[in-house]
Amino acid sequence: SGTRPMQTVAHAHARAKPAALSKAGRHARRTAHRAPAASAVAAAAATAEDAAVEAFLDQMKWDSDGLAVAIAQDVDTGSVLMQAFVNREAVANTLRSRKATFWSRSRQSLWCKGETSNNYIEISSVHIDCDRDSLIYLGNPLGPSCHTGSHTCWFTRVDGEEGAANGGVGEGAEAALTTLYGLEATIRDRRTAVVEEGAKPSWTRRLLDDPELLCKKVREEAGELCETLEKEEGAERAASEMADLLYHSMVLLELQGVSMKDVNAVLRERFGVSGVEEKASRKPKGA
Repeated sequence: SGTRPMQTVAHAHARAKPAALSKAGRHARRTAHRAPAASAVAAAAATAEDAAVEAFLDQMKWDSDGLAVAIAQDVDTGSVLMQAFVNREAVANTLRSRKATFWSRSRQSLWCKGETSNNYIEISSVHIDCDRDSLIYLGNPLGPSCHTGSHTCWFTRVDGEEGAANGGVGEGAEAALTTLYGLEATIRDRRTAVVEEGAKPSWTRRLLDDPELLCKKVREEAGELCETLEKEEGAERAASEMADLLYHSMVLLELQGVSMKDVNAVLRERFGVSGVEEKASRKPKGA
């Protein structure tokens, strides 16, 4: 017949104009083409970085076995942690992973320090020497660097009264410490030393046993340092007063269980940060 059958609701809906995309859907449609573009940019950047690393490695002086020496150094304390050999792959892996990586001559394989012990050395920066045949891995050790469990592999003194070159044992007696860390170790020793009855304690021990006296001395030394500027007492006097302030401040830190490494880590985190911004970001006292 000439009559048209009645459309069902479903049929009508099927022929209806498609519903508008949601806001999220419209955004997805507009940006769908961007993902491949972003991936391409990232891939190009990675390729350029790899090329730069390879160009650097080409400039290094490798020995007949294709090896060079890398020395790991603590970024905060300055302690020389360990020394091992590296090849191109080890250096490239260090630069990319930011973990100290070496080449084992005995196993003839790559090894990342800490891969079995979790005592990684997180790399802060890598430096090459003037002859381009050795590197320094400057980083933060996450545990002992020596296989003996010591913080550093250099803990045997050679010279000095008890040194190995003078018939002494030398081992374990003294790590290779820089000035401030040598002072810190001395302060720590004074704290744990047994004071015999009737014996006069050291000045460091007196300060450790008397927090009120200690705080008084820190304030006093800070004031005297300021006076070297205010009264124009000269550079030599300023250095002397600063040494006094550092010493007394380090005794105070020892009493609170704070190490110079802790302090240096805080300072390192502030590099490149505005002093005003850093201070504003601090938590209020007592928070």
